[in-house]
Amino acid sequence: MDDGVLSGRCHCGDTGWSLRGAPGSITACNCTLCRRYGALWAYDFENGRIEIGGVVGRYTRRGKADPALETLFCPTCACVIAWRGLRFEKDGRRRVAVNVRMAEPTAVADLAIDHFDGLDRFDDLPGDGRCVRDLWF
Repeated sequence: MDDGVLSGRCHCGDTGWSLRGAPGSITACNCTLCRRYGALWAYDFENGRIEIGGVVGRYTRRGKADPALETLFCPTCACVIAWRGLRFEKDGRRRVAVNVRMAEPTAVADLAIDHFDGLDRFDDLPGDGRCVRDLWF
């Protein structure tokens, strides 16, 4: 993290993100999307500490009556960059999460992992002491 900014880029370099300030713990989720993408998420809010740059494609799950989020990806190399909530929080803000797997490994290696059961219970799981470097390989 240079100057308190963590950043990530897609494989081709056309699309990326930056997050100002400490990202906090990183979330590994087992929902039907996250487990397929292999993403690890850092969170904030739209127009907050996260900026997404470049052209992005958007995917919203079809067939679901009230989808909760859209996935943002690079239309050139198809790397998953982020997700953006489609519902606003009670305070009017909208959640955004960036995929820290797009960052340089040394910049995120020591960040703690939180596990989230997005498949069955939609609930936080107990911590196990692992960090991002433990999930890289």
